Amino acid sequence: MTTNVPNEKHAGLEEVFKIFIEVDKPIVVGQDDVVGRRQLIPILSGEVIGKGIKGVVLPGGIDSQIIRPDGKCELSARYAIQLEDGASIYIENNGIRTVPSEYVEEVKAGEFVDPNLYYFRTVPHFEVYDERYRWMMNHLFICSATRLQDKVELKFYKVL
Repeated sequence: MTTNVPNEKHAGLEEVFKIFIEVDKPIVVGQDDVVGRRQLIPILSGEVIGKGIKGVVLPGGIDSQIIRPDGKCELSARYAIQLEDGASIYIENNGIRTVPSEYVEEVKAGEFVDPNLYYFRTVPHFEVYDERYRWMMNHLFICSATRLQDKVELKFYKVL
């Protein structure tokens, strides 16, 4: 027996905005064969572009990463954006980045690897101080990221 639920919604994704983050060189805290490579990557600036959302990334953010001996990178980035309409939003973005096994040694050595080889996804959480954007705190988001030489491209998707 099939039951149809009225107004049943199926999860999907809607791209809401992108952020292009300019980063500085990694600060290596330490590295060994047990823990991995701990590094801090300063977030310098950036641009926010999306549906009714436009602004900049404020300086002072940090992306804290641990690259495990198997090449898996666990990351936690914290930064703020200032929108053109005056609203500000704090973002905590946690996730993982992995590469095929044949590129692990390059990643562990801090070398740049072709961004198309990475699986790079995060789960952002927003702290919003303006009623116009409070909806962001009431939805789940997923982020698809691309690591480039001197910046990171983040695409933020609202889970429907």
